[in-house]
Amino acid sequence: MKRAVFFLFMAVLTGCATAPPKNPSNLCSIFFEKEDWYASARNAQRRWGIPVPVQMAIINQESSFVDDARPPRYQLLGILPLWRPSSAYGYGQVKDETWEWYRMKTGNGWADRDEFEDVVDFIGWYVHQSYTRLGIAKQDAYSQYLAYHEGQGGFQRKTYLSKPWLLRVAQRVAANAARYRRQLITCQASLERSLASD
Repeated sequence: MKRAVFFLFMAVLTGCATAPPKNPSNLCSIFFEKEDWYASARNAQRRWGIPVPVQMAIINQESSFVDDARPPRYQLLGILPLWRPSSAYGYGQVKDETWEWYRMKTGNGWADRDEFEDVVDFIGWYVHQSYTRLGIAKQDAYSQYLAYHEGQGGFQRKTYLSKPWLLRVAQRVAANAARYRRQLITCQASLERSLASD
């Protein structure tokens, strides 16, 4: 009986998770599959001025669109799981303290890191902070990603210069944002019509 209850509980939990999009390399495909995502990303763009393709490229890099993503645990002897290297969690891999800073500053106390709408708003807010504090253009996916990964203080100190792997990752984010931008041009009118008809 206990075993049956446990499996039922696990099935309910699994059913609550949002599956990542089937084709994460195509922004139109993502938005046609996840209809509410376009509205959320567009709202974040209108509120904070960060282009939708930049938001989506950051999320793709951080979590591959997995809502409850976490960093892998350290392992003892390659088998025994230990602690995680950070508290990063959710679509945006946001650390506890950064998420609390966002919730306090925006008054969005109910926001969750595994809710897409909340995470795109967070990314918009964070990019706006990087624009205000560091002067990074909101459409500059490369530099915005470096500030997102390293923190604004780390970006100011140029900590990324000692991390060639991170520079390559930022280049990938910029390339994905550019591809997403081209793709969005081809389907945005259709997405807008779909929103208007809801």
